[in-house]
Amino acid sequence: MSTHDHRTREAATAGGTVLAGLGGLTIACHLLPALSIYWPALRRRLDVECATASGRGYALTFDDGPHPQGTPAILEILAAAGVRATFFLVGEQIRRNPALAGEIVGAGHEIGLHCDRHRNLLRLAPWQVRADIARAQDTIETAAGRAIGLYRPPYGALSATALRLARAHGWRTLLWSHWGRDWQARATPASIAARVTAGAGEGSVLLLHDADDYSAPDSWRRTVAALPRVLDTLSQRGLQPVFP
Repeated sequence: MSTHDHRTREAATAGGTVLAGLGGLTIACHLLPALSIYWPALRRRLDVECATASGRGYALTFDDGPHPQGTPAILEILAAAGVRATFFLVGEQIRRNPALAGEIVGAGHEIGLHCDRHRNLLRLAPWQVRADIARAQDTIETAAGRAIGLYRPPYGALSATALRLARAHGWRTLLWSHWGRDWQARATPASIAARVTAGAGEGSVLLLHDADDYSAPDSWRRTVAALPRVLDTLSQRGLQPVFP
């Protein structure tokens, strides 16, 4: 990952997930508890979710793949634990690893659209956003053999164009409530597991990454090492994995 990409991720996600693009509205997911009285109205306006549809269980999600080493390693751990997850896929990564989308679906997991190229949508013109999402949809659905129903933008940075496209396609725009910051070079398996499970409970949506193409080199290895701890912690809390 380039220095520019690191700075982009830090800026786009500083302090929490950024929701932006409708009438200049910007808010971060970490502020939602304090703004809970206003969140229903904001959610209706943005049509964005940070929790499971049922409000029960937990949804484990992975961004930025597929990755030739990271994705199979994650799939192996999930299979051994009997846990199903959701993978938000990148078009250019599928074109590099064309069989992996089918393997994800074949293993019983859900897929969603992340992007075609991993760029901050707030820095793109509307026509660029439309072109990126259209190409990603075609690539992902062709490789996976199934229609997309979920959408999550790179860095969690939403533009008005992306939100309108997601609504037009009938996709749920799903962000997250907890993340492991596993893309950082300083992350460790212990820190990833502690961060992503801190305060996680019924309805939580957890974010990890199965690839390092837009993250610190080999970051996926630390995610793989952290994942068994994450699953054990959630199981000890009596939480059940669900699709979002």
